[in-house]
Amino acid sequence: MMSKVPLPPFRWDEEMLNHGRRGAEAWIFPPGPNNPVGVYWAGLSKPGVGIHGNPLPGTVFEGRSHGCIRMTNWDVLELARLTAVGSKVTIE
Repeated sequence: MMSKVPLPPFRWDEEMLNHGRRGAEAWIFPPGPNNPVGVYWAGLSKPGVGIHGNPLPGTVFEGRSHGCIRMTNWDVLELARLTAVGSKVTIE
């Protein structure tokens, strides 16, 4: 089930990025269009995994993640407009 967070902060956590579990040490990036998760976060059922914006459209298919789906900031805002909290997400 999906959660929705407009203008999310970003938690940089090596343990989450490398192993998929929250670590004790992390840095918080403030909300805004240029942070690594862009302007919107749609959280999925696995902790730390979601569909989110990206401030650099040319890098949508690059970078590393532990399962997130990146979209351009303008596309993730459209997703937010078309979906509701609790929407079922199926990835095929």
